[in-house]
Amino acid sequence: MSSCAPHSQQHVAHLKPLLRPTDDCLILFPIKYDSIWSMYKLAQQSFWTVEEIDLAKDVVHWHTMLTDAKRSFFSLVLAFFAASDGIVNENLLERFASEVQVPEARCFYGFQIMIENVHSEMYALLLETFVEDSGQRSHLFNAIHSIPCVQKKAQWALRWIANKQATFPERLVAFSAVEGIFFSSSFASIFWIKKRGLLPGFTLSNEFISRDEGLHTNFACLLFQLLDVRPPDATTISIIRDASEVEKMFVHEILPTDLLGMNAKLMCQYVDFVADRLLLALGLSKIFFATNPFDFMEMISLAGKSNFFERRVSDYSLANFGTHSQRSFSTAVEF
Repeated sequence: MSSCAPHSQQHVAHLKPLLRPTDDCLILFPIKYDSIWSMYKLAQQSFWTVEEIDLAKDVVHWHTMLTDAKRSFFSLVLAFFAASDGIVNENLLERFASEVQVPEARCFYGFQIMIENVHSEMYALLLETFVEDSGQRSHLFNAIHSIPCVQKKAQWALRWIANKQATFPERLVAFSAVEGIFFSSSFASIFWIKKRGLLPGFTLSNEFISRDEGLHTNFACLLFQLLDVRPPDATTISIIRDASEVEKMFVHEILPTDLLGMNAKLMCQYVDFVADRLLLALGLSKIFFATNPFDFMEMISLAGKSNFFERRVSDYSLANFGTHSQRSFSTAVEF
C-alpha cells in the first residue's frame, strides 16, 4: 500500500513526525497525539450555526443608532471578514490538510474547514442584512479586489499559500498570524460595539467566531511545537513582524477618525500586544512589549488565566458533548 501523500526530498528534514508519509494516516485509532485529539474534540463542542443568531434588533440599531462613519467602518470590517475565511480554507484545502499526515490533525482540519464555512455564511448574511444598496454590497463582497486595505491583507496570505519554496513550519507561522493577528483589530472593534449594547446578533456571532479562530491559532501553535525542525527564531519573528505591520496599515486606513474609547493609535498598540502573545505561544520572546489598551478585550486576549485560546468550556458549547470520553482537554500550556 502506498503512503497517504508523496513528498519531495526538498523538505525531508521537516517530515518528522507530522508530515512523514505513512499508511497509518488511514487509520484513526489508536490515538497517538492526545493533545491534537483534545483540540479536535474541543472544536466539536463549539459547533454552532447561523440560525442561532437573531439579527432583528441589529437591523434597527444599524440604521438608527450608528453614525455614517460607524456604518462605513463596520462595513469595511465585514468586507474583510467576508473573504478571509475563504482564504483560510483555500490554504487548508490546497496545502495543510494534504501535507499533514497525522490523522488526528486531519480531523481537526476537516472540522475547521466546516466551521470556516459557517463563518463565511455568517458574514455574507450580515452584509446582505445591513447593506441594502446592491452596488455597495457587491463592492464589499469583492473587497479583495476593490478595497486596497483589504486587498493588501488578502495578497499577503495568498502569497504564502502559493509560495512553493517556503517550508511547512514557515507557512504554519504565517497562517497563525493570519488568524491570530489579521483578525485582531476587527474582532476588537466588534467587542467595542458590544460594550455599548449595540448590534446584539452581530456581536454574539463575533464571540463565537473569535473563539473559533482562537482555537485555530492555538492549534497552529501546538503543531509548531510538535515539529522536530522549526525555522530560525529570526525567520519566525520576521513573519510575525511583517503581519503586524500589514495589520496596522489596515487599521490606519479603516479607522481614520477617533471613536469613543477607540482610535488607530490604541488599536495599533493592541495589534502589537496580540503579536507579542502569539510569539510567546510559538515559544519565542516578545518584541513589542505592548500592553493591552482595551479593558473590554481582557476576557478574550491571548494572555491571562481567561485565555480564550485555552478555555475548555465556552458559552455556546453543545451540552454534555463528548462527556463519554476519558480524554479530557487540559488547560495546561502544551507549548
